[in-house]
Amino acid sequence: MASGRLLVAGCGFLGQTLARLALASGWEVGGVVLRGASRLNASFPVRSADLSDPDAVAELRRWWGDEGVVWHCASSGRGGTDRYRAVFLEGIRNLASVFPRSLVGFTSSTSVYGQTGGEWVDEQSPTLPQRETGRILLESETVALHRNGFVLRAAGLYGPNRSVYVRKLLDGTAVLEDGGGRWINMLHIADAAGAVFHLASGGAPPGIYNASDGNPVTQRDLYTRLAARLARPVPPEGPADTTRKRGWTSKRISIDKLRGTGWSPLHAPIDSLFQGRE
Repeated sequence: MASGRLLVAGCGFLGQTLARLALASGWEVGGVVLRGASRLNASFPVRSADLSDPDAVAELRRWWGDEGVVWHCASSGRGGTDRYRAVFLEGIRNLASVFPRSLVGFTSSTSVYGQTGGEWVDEQSPTLPQRETGRILLESETVALHRNGFVLRAAGLYGPNRSVYVRKLLDGTAVLEDGGGRWINMLHIADAAGAVFHLASGGAPPGIYNASDGNPVTQRDLYTRLAARLARPVPPEGPADTTRKRGWTSKRISIDKLRGTGWSPLHAPIDSLFQGRE
């Protein structure tokens, strides 16, 4: 694999993992954070910038140049629609405009699929997000696609000591919602970074790609297996949380398109949730 240049726009959970992978592969890497670049203590150059500010992004170009790959990995920081619009939509618009010669990539979410019947969905399936946040993600995707760039629709990310399901089971807030039959799709952070790097390094033609661990699991099955592993009781049943920010969905994500380009997830579900705990 030839070396290249990668600007990681958003050095959080995914961005830092991606940067380390690219560095280990011999790439030149730069990073962008909203604030506190000096506190990141990264082994690659990092600048602070608000991606929603065109002038700040223009300064990034003067610093980094306009060649290689620019990948949007920034997070909304659990913000609402205004924050989504600023970070995702305005952020990718500014990057696409200010870096016209660079290949552009955008990290989206499988939450743009609004299916609720447990059906398999792929990149050709209807995108019917229930929430405005999902619609903002779809609009952001079109910016990258109009630049002949990449969109990675990632399932729920997890990693060592970072899983919402393990946390809820341990703190007693886990509930089997509406019987626990809702399908859940997950993606280990290292596999997410691997998928981005695979696309950024020329492993596939531009377009939309789904990424998950390839093993959808029902909420009941997931919590039953986690409870056995942690010697905790299986959570009680309760009503569906229809107020969740990304909506109530139940679907199984197909990753056949991305697999067909030569990428495969390396981390098995369930067992990978416990890395760093045992």
